[in-house]
Amino acid sequence: MQNLTRRALLGTAAAAPLATPAILAAQTQINITIAASHPTTIAWIWAMQQALMPAVNQALESTRFRIRWREAFGGTLYRFTETRNAVKDGITDVGFVGTLWEGSAMPLQNVTYFTPFATDNLRLQVDVMEKMTAEMPEMQKAWTDNNMVYLGTCGTETYDLWTTFPVRTVDDLRNRKISAPGVSATWLGGTGAVPVNGALTTYYTDIQTGVSDGTMSFPSGIFPVRVHEVAKYITKVNIGCMYVGGIGMNRQTFNRLDPVVQAAFRTGGKAYTAALTNRVLATSEANMREMVAKGAELSTLPAAERQRWVDGLPDIAGDWARTNEGRGQPAKKVLAAYMDGLRAGGATPGRAWTA
Repeated sequence: MQNLTRRALLGTAAAAPLATPAILAAQTQINITIAASHPTTIAWIWAMQQALMPAVNQALESTRFRIRWREAFGGTLYRFTETRNAVKDGITDVGFVGTLWEGSAMPLQNVTYFTPFATDNLRLQVDVMEKMTAEMPEMQKAWTDNNMVYLGTCGTETYDLWTTFPVRTVDDLRNRKISAPGVSATWLGGTGAVPVNGALTTYYTDIQTGVSDGTMSFPSGIFPVRVHEVAKYITKVNIGCMYVGGIGMNRQTFNRLDPVVQAAFRTGGKAYTAALTNRVLATSEANMREMVAKGAELSTLPAAERQRWVDGLPDIAGDWARTNEGRGQPAKKVLAAYMDGLRAGGATPGRAWTA
């Protein structure tokens, strides 16, 4: 009933007659719910509030349209496992969609998670994924098939380890429980570690209670949720930058909007992508330094051990491509486009995943 009421409010703009200059000059208010499963202390949610929303508002300043925002961040509407369905089903109008948790429904968006150790250049990775999403119908189809309009890209800096024990060799991970959300569990193949599902919102409690012994993550995500307090050993591994997901808008909501407002939301999506990338790059090293200042112990996995990890991985990308090709998904084409895009941008992947 709440959704029907909110959607009815969205439609009031179209119902008003535009017969006189006075009415034409009147503002038209549009009610929009914007939500996320994570709090605004996390960079990719911060950018929704501090970049996307202001950019939409600014784009509409010289028009008769105004957005009345209803903010529902921090999981107040849905959990991290429900981000796709929340936008798809109209629980929220605009939301962060974590495609890393959607290996079945949105498999092509997870290509970066099946090509670890490919690049630590976040700007390059974001640019490649933005271009692929814009130019490849196969990438857009996952969003449209799930009743969403794609607005912006969320990428993270390179992944490292946060553990309750020191990691000096790959062997130190054997039989250890490591929190690894969704498809990132595949990165532990060959290490002997046991993956435990979770998210930034669960890591602290999982590690504190012994559900896991650490996690693979990134500074801009780990620092705000204070995981370094319960997993003080930080080991730089440079597993690579990843495409975590994006900002989606419910297609029915989008289609009901005036083209001027639709354009404003697309502008907001571009502002989100730029602001998030800048935020992550600006805060990542600072976050790492602050964690060390607060008692974390920082080390770097020796290059030979890192290569052992890379070489010991199963054919993650090949298995992913073959499985999804069997399901009618053009995974090989997407995999080749991604790796070619990285190389064209100057990256030297740690493993030839398309071989």
